[in-house]
Amino acid sequence: MSSRVTRLAPSPTGALHLGNLRTFLINWALARRRGWSIVLRIEDLDGPRVKPHAAEEIVDTLRWIGLDWDGPTLVQSADLEPSYEAMRRLAAQRLVYPCELTRTEIEDAATAPHGREGEVCFPASLRPAEPPAQFSDDRTNWRFAVPDRTVGFEDGFAGRITRRPASECGDFVVWTRRGQPAYQLAVVVDDARQGVTEVVRGDDLLDSAARQMLLIEALSLRPQPRYVHLPLVVGEDGRRLAKRHGDTRVNSYRGLGLHPQRLIGLMGFWSGVVAYRTPLTIEDFRDGFDLSTLPREPITFTNGDDQWLRER
Repeated sequence: MSSRVTRLAPSPTGALHLGNLRTFLINWALARRRGWSIVLRIEDLDGPRVKPHAAEEIVDTLRWIGLDWDGPTLVQSADLEPSYEAMRRLAAQRLVYPCELTRTEIEDAATAPHGREGEVCFPASLRPAEPPAQFSDDRTNWRFAVPDRTVGFEDGFAGRITRRPASECGDFVVWTRRGQPAYQLAVVVDDARQGVTEVVRGDDLLDSAARQMLLIEALSLRPQPRYVHLPLVVGEDGRRLAKRHGDTRVNSYRGLGLHPQRLIGLMGFWSGVVAYRTPLTIEDFRDGFDLSTLPREPITFTNGDDQWLRER
């Protein structure tokens, strides 16, 4: 395998939609153009939101589009021991602690301002005076004690990024009462065990990058990934593509008899590969994609896009 590794990491909480597809296609194209290896990971730790058979459907959809990857698939829930070990290491440094406070109780704290987009910031003042030195109860929520400092990194698309997680989110949850790692911890642990060096994803996760970098540092994980955060696909109301914008599932278009080249062509139009909607092979997309010409603003999925996909 190449010394540079990226990952496709779908979550089986529902079907793949057009926004997901664009991110995965760009990730794949960058990898194949730059000689990175690609690993596949099924991120299935989102509890009751995980849908039966969704993982198999997503993998089938990716293959139908023409994406490929290298090596075996990692299913997060199949082996949680690396996450348990990470929690034991964090506890030994007294960097995590159990916490069962409700959202209302956190909001009622005098020093708990709201974070971004309604996120409640968990203040250091609510930490226990003496955090435990052992991870002894995996059926309660545990939070990471966030240091009060700036985290900065150079994003491969967005440029220089600086965040201060202590004031943006405060102490965030790293382990849940379901007996599973929370997203932030699971991602860094699994990226490390899969040797991921390149993370390509939507820019709604820019804030998460700083939080994950703090965990990577605390756990002395290697390698430290390099990040590329892409503008999202949004609806005509400017909000992230979702059910409110109608049926944007890839398999719904597939069910109409759509050829994958038509979907890839729309992704190419959105991604600066071509100047107008036209069918493309996946090789066309790979060879024509250039990160420097990717539009820097969110992409709007319009009625015109939908009508073009439905044309025969």
